[in-house]
Amino acid sequence: MTTLDFNQLAADIKSWGIEIGFQEIGITDIDLVEYEHHLSDWVENNYHGAMGYMAENKAKRCHPEQLLTGTRRVICARMDYAQNAENSFYPLKSDSKAYISRYARGRDYHKLIRKRLQKLAARIEEAAGSFGYRAFVDSAPVLERALAEKSGLGWIGKNTMLINKHAGSWFFLGELFTDLPLPIDKKDKAHCGSCTACIDICPTNAFVKPNLLDATKCISYLTIELRTSIPEKFRKAMGNRIFGCDDCQLICPWNKFTNTSSEDDFKPRHNFDDVALTKLFSWTKADFLKNTAGSAIRRIGYECWLRNIAIALGNATTESEIISALLLRKFDSSAMVREHVEWALLQHQS
Repeated sequence: MTTLDFNQLAADIKSWGIEIGFQEIGITDIDLVEYEHHLSDWVENNYHGAMGYMAENKAKRCHPEQLLTGTRRVICARMDYAQNAENSFYPLKSDSKAYISRYARGRDYHKLIRKRLQKLAARIEEAAGSFGYRAFVDSAPVLERALAEKSGLGWIGKNTMLINKHAGSWFFLGELFTDLPLPIDKKDKAHCGSCTACIDICPTNAFVKPNLLDATKCISYLTIELRTSIPEKFRKAMGNRIFGCDDCQLICPWNKFTNTSSEDDFKPRHNFDDVALTKLFSWTKADFLKNTAGSAIRRIGYECWLRNIAIALGNATTESEIISALLLRKFDSSAMVREHVEWALLQHQS
């Protein structure tokens, strides 16, 4: 390995990554000291809420070599997932339809990206011989946005998302931790300027300040991470969002550079980009498990799925079909579902 031209290997890795199906590859070292204080403060302020896993293994998050012994570099990969280049708020105004975050409308991205990373590792091994590595796709205590920012794939914007000046922010990230002493890429500077559109648009005012999100107020957290009742103070603001929230990305000026994806796995399933709330609310548990197989939606479970839809139905324009759908679950076996159905019905009495 000592005879390897690591500059050439790094260039090859970037080319192979594109051939395999990623849109961009960046390489960084493992020094995350500049991000460590921010993470500690975020957790100490309880902005992570019920996401206990964010408070665990903080040392491993900030010191990749503790997660995988011998790690010297991180190869970061970016994969676009947008199916539509138009960043429209129109679906959020169709209050009888469900709004599901763009990233979750197709198949779960984890397996696809991990397989691509494994293919990339195999190509590297062919050229460099046996080496130490491990692939990660949002599956371990990894500060993926920090690593991606350091690797030059973009900058962490005021909405805390990674933004790329050539592609916006509709993309997934994955990493290969490696012991190869590869040359590192230059970190990009922030390009948000004086823009605060993402902060201003947030339905629940979840941003404490630029680059600082109180997740406990975020609709993505409330609909996906929270497993108990959703506080009433946030329910009206949720509108028809039943899984995640894209507002801070939809409004971002950099997403005018959105690139659409040709990946079949990312195409919407079950009309998740245009489906009636009443149809989804009528699903049995068996329907839910069948229709969310291989989907990121599966992780919230059937009860939270109904909870979220009940709120959206409460926010919909009053129609007989909406009321009928809610009444059918007024005596649901789940106390949490019943609570949210009762709230929803009250919204149609005022």
